[in-house]
Amino acid sequence: MADAKNKKPSCALSNPLSVILDKDPRDFRREDFLRVISERGIERITFHYTALDGKLKELKLPVADVAQADSLLAEGERVDGSSLFKGMVDMGLSDLYVVPVYRTAFFNPFDGASLDFLCRYLNKDGEPAPFALDNILARAAAQFRGATGLELQALGELEFYLLSEGGEKAFSAAKQRGYHGSAPFIKSGEVLDEILRLITQITGAVKYGHSEVGFVESVRSDIKEIRGRRAEQLEVEFQPRPVEDTADALVLSRWIIRNVAARRGSVVTFTPKIEEGIAGSGLHFHLELLQAGRNIMTGPDGKLSPEAKRLIGGLCHYADSLTAFGNTVSSAYLRLVPNQEAPTRICWSDLNRSAMIRVPLGWSKLGNLAARLNPAETEGARQAPGRQTVELRSPDGSALVHLLLAGIVMAAEWAFRKDGSLFKDNDPLKLADSLYVSGNIFKDPQLLARLPVLPASCVASSRILIQKRELYEREGVFPPSVIDYTARMLTEENDEFMNEKLADLTSDDRLHETRRIMHKDLHRH
Repeated sequence: MADAKNKKPSCALSNPLSVILDKDPRDFRREDFLRVISERGIERITFHYTALDGKLKELKLPVADVAQADSLLAEGERVDGSSLFKGMVDMGLSDLYVVPVYRTAFFNPFDGASLDFLCRYLNKDGEPAPFALDNILARAAAQFRGATGLELQALGELEFYLLSEGGEKAFSAAKQRGYHGSAPFIKSGEVLDEILRLITQITGAVKYGHSEVGFVESVRSDIKEIRGRRAEQLEVEFQPRPVEDTADALVLSRWIIRNVAARRGSVVTFTPKIEEGIAGSGLHFHLELLQAGRNIMTGPDGKLSPEAKRLIGGLCHYADSLTAFGNTVSSAYLRLVPNQEAPTRICWSDLNRSAMIRVPLGWSKLGNLAARLNPAETEGARQAPGRQTVELRSPDGSALVHLLLAGIVMAAEWAFRKDGSLFKDNDPLKLADSLYVSGNIFKDPQLLARLPVLPASCVASSRILIQKRELYEREGVFPPSVIDYTARMLTEENDEFMNEKLADLTSDDRLHETRRIMHKDLHRH
């Protein structure tokens, strides 16, 4: 290890493993881990990998000697693909290797004797397993980079509900008024602090955390796990990263958040809705295009660049079929309703939360804003790269993150096709121009009527995915088996006429049935 005098400066939330090794994670080597295992009394290596259900799985590997650890880190281990990808991988072709990605290494915050890694799936020939969700995303990203010479980065806004036993009743929060609330009205501050600390140390990708709009004093449910609990909605927002890293960080963060909650006797759910009339949990994605490491979302005039508008056009072209990966349970379509800051129409706008795609403030042509309020500040700001993004607001907590981001990348790549062979009547720039809106679209019936609609159920989303499967299967990025599996999973929700059936029920029966639909998927993804 590096001499203490030569150690690079670190912060309190720097990755502890990176601090000990005095290395950037991208420079981690097997010999570094062997040294850490010996010097820190590590008892086991834990491999993590994302399965078909979008959740993080794990394999615990006790370390008896250095030679064994060296072999595990060099060669990985075998797993049963037919169980991890149940319904898609045949038992006759089930063996897969899981091999650690060294730059993802971290000390397990819930097991002090474990050194953990994210892994990739390799097949019998040592090639990336084509049906694995993370490998599909990697294939899409490579296709985009090769075709465009650009980098697509993404950040996620991970919303969830923390459900805790009632406890203190003083300073009760107001219904639908929890946005950026603070103690003593918001009770979950300490839990959020721990979540932010651990995710930041492990991924280095957190921008901020805060309380969100939703609050329920006492949840009404037939499910004992959450019945009567206080529900506070929270959000963790991430920094822009390459799409592959973003997907891994989000899946890993769900695992961290659930474990922090469980150790405190609480429950966490990322399900799209938990109560009628209460904010749902979205998983919005902000996207930015980089060229040679520089954000190219705006031009010299501070307005959106043609490249940014192409990206928007691609997202609009793919939008209805993207719900197959971003809105995968019936309750997702109880969130996508008018006047709830959740989109129902395909359109985009500036600073407008009723649109499917929003162009948020991006510090365009602005810098060192603090100097305007602090006269004593004489130093100019360090040169900051552009920060403009566009935000896709349709996905929610039921998203299969790797597949959704892979679809988003394919949408971006479609928009930059050089030959235009896939455009037909949907040129991305013309499409973007035709779907720009201003103001609250739900207050303009004529505008609303001309905008394309998002699906209203899982079944409808499944049908659109099958109709547009070529958008995903082109260039061999999405295997047909993944499209077939996803369509089948959505169809099994059997929710095409859900809203009509709910409307025919008495008010009490409708509330009971709505809660059943909302709560049946508390821990789906």
